[in-house]
Amino acid sequence: MKPRVAVAYSGGRDSTALLHATLVAAQQQGAEVLALHVHHGLSPHADDWLAACAAQCRRWARRGLPVQWVVERIATRPAPGDSVEAWARQVRYRALRTMALANGASLVLLGHHRRDQAETFVLQALRSAGVAGLAGMPRSVERDGVTWVRPWLDRPREEIEAYVRRHRLAHVDDDSNVDERFARNRLRRQVWPALTGAFPHAEAAFADAARWAHEAALCAAELAAIDLAALVADDGALDVNAWRLLSPARGANALRAWLRAGLGGAPPATLAERLVRELGSVRGARWPVEGGELRLYRGLLRHQASRASVPVERESGLSVRKAGSYPLPGWGGSLQVSRVKEGGVPLAWLAHIDLREREGGERFQAGIGRPPRSLKKQFQAAALPAWSREGPLVYSGGQLVFVPGLGLDARVQALPGQPQVMLRWQPD
Repeated sequence: MKPRVAVAYSGGRDSTALLHATLVAAQQQGAEVLALHVHHGLSPHADDWLAACAAQCRRWARRGLPVQWVVERIATRPAPGDSVEAWARQVRYRALRTMALANGASLVLLGHHRRDQAETFVLQALRSAGVAGLAGMPRSVERDGVTWVRPWLDRPREEIEAYVRRHRLAHVDDDSNVDERFARNRLRRQVWPALTGAFPHAEAAFADAARWAHEAALCAAELAAIDLAALVADDGALDVNAWRLLSPARGANALRAWLRAGLGGAPPATLAERLVRELGSVRGARWPVEGGELRLYRGLLRHQASRASVPVERESGLSVRKAGSYPLPGWGGSLQVSRVKEGGVPLAWLAHIDLREREGGERFQAGIGRPPRSLKKQFQAAALPAWSREGPLVYSGGQLVFVPGLGLDARVQALPGQPQVMLRWQPD
């Protein structure tokens, strides 16, 4: 099978030039080229563009160029309030990836050039982006099994225009490029002519600045990895006491990297700034984040994902006659029962058990010979944060048997030789 490379082909000037140049090179090297076209359906001209691109690929194929036409139509639409630009970009890359992998290509070429990079740098600066944002578009990056490459990222737009004229390449014009509701179009039409008129080298300067920002972002990521290796526990918790010993800038850099790993994406700037301010002074706190919350307890910061739940009435009783898992959806988990030879509760005690919430005043004996103490003090002694205390208290005949997070009350331990089990609470 011949090697395959894919080109994102919208039909515009830049992607047309890139596809043509790739086809010429592939013909010489015995490779095949996929022309990937995404039909967003946002423009009334989308069907015409698709037809023009398909016709162009047929003409090139008749001339012996190794092109294969691939198209995907997007059936969804942006939700009310969504950024059309962001939505279109997201679905476009998802569709390109799907088409490439389905047709045996893991390399996708994109037609962005130096002016695109310079514009991205300016737009990111206007959004107060950090070095990762100012770095703009990477020349090459691997994501989800596909390598995305922008071979013309250092090329000025004028070179591409000259290539199109030299080879007399027909291309389509997207009318949305003049719609000044979009930030990039306002920059191109209102700002860029005046900027380059006053500073002719602006495009190259901004593109160079993006490259330096990219290098700085890589260095910051490497430094964060070094710091987090000493700050993160096996369960992913961040040691805040050790984190506080870092310099402010280094600590903020490590914290952002830890948040990015836990949240699955770049954290909001406001969240990172708030944590930097507050982690230095608080001992226990919670911060809401998308999909869950951050929890600080006894010097450890953890990310806890939220659990989707449907209101269910809590169970008040249960009959346990053998080992196994006993789901309790009203409590958001299950009671795990396992056979043990010693240290357990007599199985007979669990034939009829009551499940209760904490009311205050409960006393728990943590070990044989130790005095019963209030649950509050026992939780504090065991360093259990509030969110680890959730679940039902288990009673038998009025006697407290089991507390989630603490285990069995010592007063209910079975005698040697009795059939006995151990209890454990497992949240969903």
